[in-house]
Parts: sequence; C-alpha cells; structure tokens
Amino acid sequence: MDCRHIQFQYIDQLDDAALGQLQTLFQAAAFWAQDRRRDDLAVAITHSHPVVIAWDGAQLIGFARATSDGVYRATLWDVVIHPDYQGGGLGRKLVETVLGHPHMSRVERVYLMTTHQQGFYQRIGFAENSSTTLVLHNQPFRANPISSHG
Repeated sequence: MDCRHIQFQYIDQLDDAALGQLQTLFQAAAFWAQDRRRDDLAVAITHSHPVVIAWDGAQLIGFARATSDGVYRATLWDVVIHPDYQGGGLGRKLVETVLGHPHMSRVERVYLMTTHQQGFYQRIGFAENSSTTLVLHNQPFRANPISSHG
C-alpha cells in the first residue's frame, strides 16, 4: 500500500466530528478502548502532550498520545492504526512522530504498556525492561468528579 499521502498532525484538541472518528478507530483497532466516551477522550487529549493523528483525506486512520515531564520520563499511550492501513510503516511513523516532538525528544526514558504488540515495539527500538515491575492501582471511574470545595 502506498501511504505517502497520509498526513500526520500534532493537535491540542479534536472537534466533535473528529472525536467520533476516533471512537470509530478505537472500535476497529483497539480492544482496550472500545467504550471510551467522546467527552472523556477530549479530556485525555487536553491533558496529553504531544498528541498525533494521521489522516487519509478526511478519514482519521491513526492516533497516539504521550504524557511527559519533558526531561526524565514519558509514557506513550493509545497507539493505534486502522486495520486497513497496518503493515505499511504507519505505526512506526506515528511513534517516531510522537518521540520526535520537542517535548519528548530529550526525555531520558519513555515507557509504554502493550498486551500483544511487544514485537512491533522491539522492532522500532523499544526493549523489554526486566528491572521494572508494573504495579497497578485501579480507581473506580466517577462520571462526576468530587468537588474540592468542601
């Protein structure tokens, strides 16, 4: 597949139509994000930097985001390419675009978690880290956050 026409873009937010396309992309290609709501996606995007999207014309076909302190640590999240576009190097380019952003390019260590794609990430320069243990603290999701005003 010739993917030279695919456009990668850094964004700070998505409009409602693009958030709908992101939901559709997650439905097609991200088992971990099947039921994410538009308003929650908008908040996650607002609090992530950088966020990269990939377009084929008017169709959103790729997404990735990161959180970082800009120096020591960063985490890559939600890397996804539509199944019809996988295998053409777009996932690699998506990750490279995130990592190449000025907020990420100096970071000492970038983390990510994956369930089934270890081989993909190892092929693009990530390594399994046996000295780090993932620990998890699950918060119950609250639709209405508790007010800090008493």
